[in-house]
Amino acid sequence: MNVPTDINSYVRVLKFATTPEWEEFSRVALIAGAGIALVGMIGFLMFVIMSFLPGGL
Repeated sequence: MNVPTDINSYVRVLKFATTPEWEEFSRVALIAGAGIALVGMIGFLMFVIMSFLPGGL
């Protein structure tokens, strides 16, 4: 691990990075929120199905 080289590459990436526009940020947040909601819905449906099956929780 070469620390000076690593630090230079990190600084280069930080200089290249920019703050996202509001449209890009809101689109990423919407997609992430939809993914979280989808995983939650799948988990809830599994819980409901398992609660109706014999031997469920």
